[in-house]
Amino acid sequence: MLDILAITTPIFLIMATGYIAVAAKIMPQNVVRGMGAFVMNFALPALLIASFSGRDLNEVLHGTFLVAYGGGSLIVFAIGLLFTRYIVRKSMPNAVLQGLGMSFCNSGFIGYPVALQLLGPPAVMALAMCMMIEILAMMPLVLLLGDSAAHDGQNRLAVLRKVVTGMARNPIMLAIVAGLALSVSEITLPGPLFKAIDMLALTAGPTALFVIGGGLVGLSIRGMRIDMARIVSGKLILHPLAVFAMVWLLPPMDPVLQIAAVSFACSPMLSIYALFGQRYGHEGLCAASLMVATSLSFITISTALWILETTRVFGPLP
Repeated sequence: MLDILAITTPIFLIMATGYIAVAAKIMPQNVVRGMGAFVMNFALPALLIASFSGRDLNEVLHGTFLVAYGGGSLIVFAIGLLFTRYIVRKSMPNAVLQGLGMSFCNSGFIGYPVALQLLGPPAVMALAMCMMIEILAMMPLVLLLGDSAAHDGQNRLAVLRKVVTGMARNPIMLAIVAGLALSVSEITLPGPLFKAIDMLALTAGPTALFVIGGGLVGLSIRGMRIDMARIVSGKLILHPLAVFAMVWLLPPMDPVLQIAAVSFACSPMLSIYALFGQRYGHEGLCAASLMVATSLSFITISTALWILETTRVFGPLP
């Protein structure tokens, strides 16, 4: 267990530093948000391009991983949405948000730093595949269902057109496309250009963690406790279990990728979850769920990694 805490503790110490920096007014929260924009628009895209460059396509894409992580995520999204809509009887936008909170990971800001400490360089390939699932499958589905419900059944083809247009401008999506093009064409980037991209990439992990910590300042957990508990338990418990089950049931793949899929699923929901809540009129619920899930994830991630190490179900941790 001490080995696992040696991996997870530094990650959450950086998050705590970000929280203290904002809470103590050492840094304004809007500056920390700007750092988050830097990570999403520059550091993470640079990380993906640097990782794809010079690699064979077979090293970059693993069908079993995509099915395991994507399948587990979509199953949990469906469970969250259907349970909230038809058992709890909430509105469709509310149900979409609860399904989203249970199934959409903070892959770039928490999942990747954890996997990097745990697995080393293979974590980047897992990050790329997780983001492909989230951007190409999960995000369009959420926006399609949420926007059409929020606008009283607005034509879904029109909604989908807006979603696709937005995805085409997404820096992460553009980086994945550029990286795949480099991998397929086997083009090698000029040394100075690659060095600049690599330098940006190195800032992604620690900056993302600092931003997450700073973003938690000021969030409130009052009210909506039952819904919040459902979302948080779905994200931190049900989602990792669903991905684990998919990895277990599907044909074997590299044990490092098996561990990576489960470790990414253990991370809390995406950092812009509250913005989705604002979009559909439930910002308070999403912000509270994000804060609680992120705070508790230190315990759940450490516990999940300890179980994987103790049982060695996928072999010993690297």
